[in-house]
Amino acid sequence: MTKPRFRHAHRALSAALLGALTLAATVKAPAETYRLEHPGDSVIGFPFYFATRADDTLLDVARQNNQGFEDMRSANPEVDMWVPGAGTEVMVPTFYVLPDAPRQGIVINRPEKRLYFYPPNDPEEVRSYAISVGREGMDTPLGSFTIIEKKRDPSWTPGPSVRAAHAAYGDILPAVVPPGPDNPLGQFAMRLSDPEYLIHGTSKPWGLGMEVSAGCIRLYPEGIEELFSLTELRTQVTIVDQPYKLGWRGDDLYLEVHIDREEKRQAARAVIPATLVETEGVKIDWHEVQRAIDENTGVPLVVGHRVRSDHEPYLPMIF
Repeated sequence: MTKPRFRHAHRALSAALLGALTLAATVKAPAETYRLEHPGDSVIGFPFYFATRADDTLLDVARQNNQGFEDMRSANPEVDMWVPGAGTEVMVPTFYVLPDAPRQGIVINRPEKRLYFYPPNDPEEVRSYAISVGREGMDTPLGSFTIIEKKRDPSWTPGPSVRAAHAAYGDILPAVVPPGPDNPLGQFAMRLSDPEYLIHGTSKPWGLGMEVSAGCIRLYPEGIEELFSLTELRTQVTIVDQPYKLGWRGDDLYLEVHIDREEKRQAARAVIPATLVETEGVKIDWHEVQRAIDENTGVPLVVGHRVRSDHEPYLPMIF
């Protein structure tokens, strides 16, 4: 795998963060909080590198840094998730293009398995949370919703389809699961205006960042506790399906790709270039566009730059 070009650019940042992470290795991060650097920006954060200890798994590193399973696996495809080994350098991909959606309330990008929260009193701030979403056949719904209920220590009443799915492999669920450590909703839950679906915690935090739920959105326990405290009733929730995202930081255009099937990647090889060709005033590096699609790491790559002259030509397309 080709090493990302930002690796050396962020080496100093990685070194500074490494000491703090080593000292706080057991700290669980509720959210990543960012401020947009320039008007019109839509890229936040920076990736950094972390040297694992002998007893670390990539899931340990993920939870310490508000990442999910897929985040760490995609960013580190050559590293063993369960036994990376002492001193193995792994990327922590705290680096995102914001979804193309209204920047208000909660925005969830389903393929990315990530939730963004925009505080109502600070338009330049955004918080980011790793999530799990619905598994195949029980997909998390797309569209616009609102928060209609907030509940601490919720009981779980599994619906008929969920009970039937569990019964099919011998797991007979009770009609109601009371609050407690075994409750799959965790300690906090917020109901959407489509009342079958919740944003909630989990009793199994090591499943974060996967398609494993019955359609609800799960957060780490520390993440949902923070989000619950920040979210008011009637907060807007926008759920989108954006397997690739384009965004600006200053004069640099970034592409972030989250594509889970080869047939979708083939389609992206046509759709993404067509979208970029229509982007005026930008010089596109088609080699980097192809690399972003092929590597599919979920880490944004620079694929273009603003052109200061209207007559400067595009680089040739190689798709």
